[in-house]
Amino acid sequence: MANMASGCSLSTLFPLQSVLDCALNDAATQESMEALVYEYLRDMDEREDLKMPDFETGLEWLNTEGPLSFDRELAGKVVLLDFFTYCCINCMHILPDLHHLEQKHSVQDGLVIVGVHSAKFPNEKVLDNVRSAVLRYDLRHPVVNDGEALLWNRLEVSCWPTLVLVGPRGNLLFALVGEGHRHRLMLFADVSLRYYGDKRLLRAHPVGVKLYRDSLPPSILSFPGKVCADRTGDRLAIADTGHHRVLVVSSTRRLLHVVGGPESGRRDGALSEASFNSPQGVAMKGDVVYVADTENHLIRKIDLSEGRVSTLAGLGVQGTDKDGGGVGDRQPISSPWDLVLGSAGGAEDNVLWVAMAGTHQIWALFLADGKLPRGSESKAGTCVRWAGSGSEENRNNAYPHKAGFAQPSGLAAAPEEPWSCLFVADSESSTVRTLALKDGAVKPLVGGGRDPTNLFAFGDVDGKGLEAKLQHPLGVAWSPQRNLLYVADSYNHKIKVVDPQTKQCSTLAGTGEAGDATGPDFVTCRFNEPGGICVGAGGQLLYVADTNNHRVKILDLRSKTVSPVRCFGHGSAGFTSAEPPAATPKMPRGAVRIDMPPVSVCVGQTVVMSLALSLPKGAKLTDEAPSCWALSAEGDEWLLGAQAVTGAIADLSKPLRVATKLPEAPKQLRAGLTLSVWLYFCTAEGGACTMRAAAFYQPLQISDIHGTGEVTVTLTHSL
Repeated sequence: MANMASGCSLSTLFPLQSVLDCALNDAATQESMEALVYEYLRDMDEREDLKMPDFETGLEWLNTEGPLSFDRELAGKVVLLDFFTYCCINCMHILPDLHHLEQKHSVQDGLVIVGVHSAKFPNEKVLDNVRSAVLRYDLRHPVVNDGEALLWNRLEVSCWPTLVLVGPRGNLLFALVGEGHRHRLMLFADVSLRYYGDKRLLRAHPVGVKLYRDSLPPSILSFPGKVCADRTGDRLAIADTGHHRVLVVSSTRRLLHVVGGPESGRRDGALSEASFNSPQGVAMKGDVVYVADTENHLIRKIDLSEGRVSTLAGLGVQGTDKDGGGVGDRQPISSPWDLVLGSAGGAEDNVLWVAMAGTHQIWALFLADGKLPRGSESKAGTCVRWAGSGSEENRNNAYPHKAGFAQPSGLAAAPEEPWSCLFVADSESSTVRTLALKDGAVKPLVGGGRDPTNLFAFGDVDGKGLEAKLQHPLGVAWSPQRNLLYVADSYNHKIKVVDPQTKQCSTLAGTGEAGDATGPDFVTCRFNEPGGICVGAGGQLLYVADTNNHRVKILDLRSKTVSPVRCFGHGSAGFTSAEPPAATPKMPRGAVRIDMPPVSVCVGQTVVMSLALSLPKGAKLTDEAPSCWALSAEGDEWLLGAQAVTGAIADLSKPLRVATKLPEAPKQLRAGLTLSVWLYFCTAEGGACTMRAAAFYQPLQISDIHGTGEVTVTLTHSL
């Protein structure tokens, strides 16, 4: 058991620091502020009653070679303790500050950041779940899993996040509570390193940092946050959050588009150049995908037909405005987490409803002119609060601005009568609420408690209304065909179903234990913090973003079976069900080669090769040897970049459609693409099986004048 010096707590520190804080508020220059902090440190260094207690022995550590101690590894270091819980949006908001500090001052310089994970939810005490959060947030400093909040209690920490700066003798120096203190944090850290450097108390030794992420194999998806099916059921959009990209997949599981990634960024432009930062919510209409670009604090638009990404709202930095009303890139927003299309006083789908997790509100982004219930007219492009006071609470109210949400993270629209509402997965209150489309009234549906300030009324209980208990739900999906709401009960590792008429909530799938089993049925399958869910066309399928398993899974509501979504496409982005071979076969010597006449195209356009194939009468493709295609550009590899270049052929009833977008900067103006196909089929009469191959060469005459849209080349071939 670690010993603690008497009186060493934040309640002792705060009165001392408050004198400094007041003086800093009155200081006129950076130099005067630094002088005040330097003098404060000289006074604090003489105190003996603020010695830090050490970490308990036996705690679980991540990103280190072993446990750390203030008496050993951390001696001679200025240490920043980040008390956090990984569900907390405010804790996420300070991570850029910590990254900035890590880039400015290294361990060798004398600064060490240690994350002290002090869980709110029971699920957050589990080491594997903390490990997933460390990976998801790309934490590159040591983290200790203090599941029972021992150090939290000893220091009398009271809220997440809290930052505590400790000197090289293990002495308490400063504490910052909440978010939004970047300047003060940098000031305290900079001057502390200078002060203790002047006193020659800093040591340059390493502390045994060993990043867990460096030992992991690459994954096809990385922490997918949300998933959305378009209204025709032809395509699926997946927020591949950990890879900072959005994938668009066809109903036949063919990878159509990869936009963004693998590194984070904030760039508009062509699909091949655009970048995102941990995107979450996605909403689709036609060839447009709307994206909640969460850690960029933006709403983005992917126009697949034009091949471009643009920004609709946000400044690219976290905003604090809780009212809104600005237009486009003049309106700051904060951590948008989910999106759903809807209508408000105008044309159909004239608004994007936004779960603004960072300010605990529901906002509206008008895509065309409209009007909020009980609101004034809004022009296209306006981004404005609709519901939520901005206080983090579970408060229901007939007036939307007086209601309170707690990190709303999932939205589903039920515009039809008698529902006429948005369903809101309010994660930190562990509730699902309704927001009336007619008047903005916020009402409880399931989960939580009666006290609006109680954000700890969570559990895993099937039941009705408040009797039901959830644990940090992140996703909801409405099925108009069944009049049922499906809930990703994330920290219970379950999918639940709610009848909004009776308010009955019951478990649909998942055992309640984290895992990655697909069944054979709903009762025995397992999930790991599923964060997103949507209903497929016809209401027969559910798609689940099984976040910590790095998968998207399909729940078939008819057969009660669970299976992974497997898609085919580019090797680094695809994940397949009708998998093409690991390497495409060699083209046989006698294979047909057809040279097509040249086609004129412009940079920025998409070339589509549409190939209709037909087999001999009575023949059919064989499952044992999967047929496949490959797109190549021998000598002109720059044409393809990172786009999909191979895939499976499972159905000849429709033409094979292979598309590639031309780069904005061509290396030459004459080039060519080759589409090769290998078909394995058997004849009906004698059962004889064979393989036939063909290659289609398409010369391109490229103009360096930018163009948009598609250029389609239509091909037919009989075998």
